[in-house]
Amino acid sequence: MKQFFLLLALFFTTVIFAQNSVSQYEKYPVFEECENTEVANLENCFQSTLSQFIFKNFEVPEKVYSENYKGKINVLFEVTKEGEFKILYTDAIYEELRFEILRVFNLLPTVTPATYNGKPAYVQFTLPIAIPLVEPGVKTLQSAIVSNSSSSSKFANEYDAIENLPYNNEAYKSNINIPLSHHNYSLFDPVLNRVGLNNHTAQKPFIYSEINKYYNFEGINSQLAKGGSSWFNRKLWNENFVTIKGKDYWLTLDPGLDLQVGKDLDTDLTTYNNTRLVRLQGGLGDNLSFAATVYESQGRFADYFNRYAESIRPDGGNPAIIPGRGIAKEFGKDAYDYPIATGHLSFSPSKHFNLQLGHGKMFIGDGYRSLLMSDNASSYPYLRLNTTFWKLKYTNTWMSLRDVRPEVTADGSFRTKFVANHYLSYNITKRLNLGFFESVVWENDNDRGFDFNYLNPVIFYRAIEFSTGSRGGNALIGLTAKYKVNNRVNIYGQLIIDEFSKSDVLGGTGSYKNKTGYQIGLKYYDAFGLKNLYLQTEYNRVRPYTYSHNTVVLNYGHNNQSLAHTLGANFSEFVGIARYQNGRIFGDAKIVVAKRGFEFNTPEDSFFYGGDIYGTEDDRIGDSGNELAQGNTTDFLHAEIQAGYIINPTTNLKLYGSLIFRDFSPEVNTETVYKNQTTWVNFGIRTDLFNWYYDF
Repeated sequence: MKQFFLLLALFFTTVIFAQNSVSQYEKYPVFEECENTEVANLENCFQSTLSQFIFKNFEVPEKVYSENYKGKINVLFEVTKEGEFKILYTDAIYEELRFEILRVFNLLPTVTPATYNGKPAYVQFTLPIAIPLVEPGVKTLQSAIVSNSSSSSKFANEYDAIENLPYNNEAYKSNINIPLSHHNYSLFDPVLNRVGLNNHTAQKPFIYSEINKYYNFEGINSQLAKGGSSWFNRKLWNENFVTIKGKDYWLTLDPGLDLQVGKDLDTDLTTYNNTRLVRLQGGLGDNLSFAATVYESQGRFADYFNRYAESIRPDGGNPAIIPGRGIAKEFGKDAYDYPIATGHLSFSPSKHFNLQLGHGKMFIGDGYRSLLMSDNASSYPYLRLNTTFWKLKYTNTWMSLRDVRPEVTADGSFRTKFVANHYLSYNITKRLNLGFFESVVWENDNDRGFDFNYLNPVIFYRAIEFSTGSRGGNALIGLTAKYKVNNRVNIYGQLIIDEFSKSDVLGGTGSYKNKTGYQIGLKYYDAFGLKNLYLQTEYNRVRPYTYSHNTVVLNYGHNNQSLAHTLGANFSEFVGIARYQNGRIFGDAKIVVAKRGFEFNTPEDSFFYGGDIYGTEDDRIGDSGNELAQGNTTDFLHAEIQAGYIINPTTNLKLYGSLIFRDFSPEVNTETVYKNQTTWVNFGIRTDLFNWYYDF
């Protein structure tokens, strides 16, 4: 009778290569018996040889026989890059069965490993073992008969029928947003800007599926693969922490962190940031993807950063708003606690449309800064529609924002306002791209709520603004351009117009209604022939009063921060950036030189000079004669270098060190604007999912 239980049936689920999709460049592991087998038949030979080996060597434990056990054991195992068999998981209910499975697998010989692009690679398999057992090739009979008349028993095995498949980096083919990170985006920026491509690079964040056509995330990461083949090494160095995949769904779950410790040497202030996060990504079917990240953070930063965070604090008693992050409460005596949650649903019903509903940030432009829409402010709820066809990409975004000033807070609730914008990108030639931007801000006045006039995706907002009342909204328009000189050099620029009076804009009288700004920049890839050296230079200039409004709620801001340029308005700025990455080692250097104009905010001079976008134009210094950087003119220098090591390219986990030097020199020292220098040394380990802006 015991021999009856020694009959073994091995039914392999669909075998999927763990890192790369099956292609003509892959090769299955090869037993010695299969060395002369054609590549197309290696899969069958591998399965057959493994089945026969286990059949000959497996001995069912006496306990399993005596208790007449009937069931199925699932074994997840891999063949390493060295050709060794390793069990990753087994769900055997008897310890004796689990030990027997381990014993048999330890007897397996070393085989020729699987290959990808000619290089050894590990591969994972799922192996169900059914008991009672039959010889390989003989179909196992079901142990129970399901009655057709019983609807409840019809689905009795529904749970057991759920398929668990190896994860195959589905995120890179999904509609999930690529987290906004200047360094990470610079890695694939060169391939997106080759002459002759018909893509669009201004509407950010990108989604993985649109970039994966040009930049092979999976292939690039496989080249960086390191460490041993154990579960711990793979999760630390190369893979997502938790992966789940079924027939038409997949999930990844990753813990993350942003731990920083540093020193503001000029104020002898110890700085730190302690962020723990969890990031979930997934997909249902081919068209629906989703992602969510929850952050729990405490921190204390350099003195200038803390002072600015407190200067933009909201009404209600909370001490600060962490720039780019969110409202903070007190933590200890001199630190902040700032929880954040972001996420989005992304649906692509066809190759022409992508619809997103989320809580996050947008960026429009090809530069380091944007004068139209940047990721400078805190996250906000949004609805975004991307439409791509022919030589066009058309983006519509609707956002719900907050004005958190005490002047507009009522019953403990912040004032809600809305923004809607259009951006049309047009590839005129294989080298030249032009973009057209319009945006409108309106508030919930007269219980107006969300004005459905602005839901129409193809109207001109200026006309709608007029129809809803001359003070009912604040409309802006903009232009962008990019020219690809060659595959390594491109030139880009932006123009923002926040007032539509032609005589004031072009009159040359310094009218306060001349609310304009422009940007011009240049990118140089593989600079001076050094592969992966990325150079960028950029000049930004924004006149006084731009982005502000005589009805302050209607300014171009959110949570006391600018929706566009980090410096607000009334400035000129030069930015120089160098980025380099070789394997897992990376380095960035940046210098910002600016001339800025601040308000004095003293009893003797309380005029609005046009720098703070939350100022009211009713307090302007004059209708004409307004000049750039007027008011408390300040020379500003920010220099920053950073170097580090990428621990896990899949999760963007990085180890780094940075040094910031900042010099801030106003003409007149006031209570809030005064001469100071900062030397800030910082070390950390972070999951790089967003941009920290320290250069303000």
